[in-house]
Amino acid sequence: MKTALKKTEITRKTKETEISVLLSPEPGLCEIDTGIGFFDHMLTAFAVHGGFGLRVKAKGDLQVDDHHTVEDVGIVLGQAFAKALPDKTGIERFGRALIPMDESLASAAVDFSGRGFLVFHADFRWQKCGEMETAMVGEFFRALALNAGLTLHLNLLYGENDHHKIEALFKAAARAFRAALEVTGKTLPSSKGAL
Repeated sequence: MKTALKKTEITRKTKETEISVLLSPEPGLCEIDTGIGFFDHMLTAFAVHGGFGLRVKAKGDLQVDDHHTVEDVGIVLGQAFAKALPDKTGIERFGRALIPMDESLASAAVDFSGRGFLVFHADFRWQKCGEMETAMVGEFFRALALNAGLTLHLNLLYGENDHHKIEALFKAAARAFRAALEVTGKTLPSSKGAL
């Protein structure tokens, strides 16, 4: 599969977090360290199933909670995707996936449209998975979609175990991204001539 991604590195520092992200079109690189084990696990799955290389280093005010770290990683990763796609000529543009994780099933649909938007339907039973608040799953994807300039619809169709439900969502998003970023033509995939 040929992807349109270009190697990109973004760093962002605030009073709450310091985040660096390296996004690579070459799969294999996967070095994730956010200080939140479950989030590291989800970002690893996102990179592996998305077919791209990813390095994330995050230092955040985890003594407060995980909100700033998770959301800011979404912001910087979204900025990296935006920068890694300087030209969308030839990309498939749309991608979708339906992913099972044991008893859970999640769907994802993405449009690299240049317009950031998230539709997110998922309910969780637990307050946390590991040290990550389950409420932060939607916040991560919102930050990612808005900063990448893409439309993302994520739906948890059913499930029991919150770990499985969240992992299905991350893997579904990854496979949808992978499909949308594949180079399948030579023209810009837009009837209006711009994305």
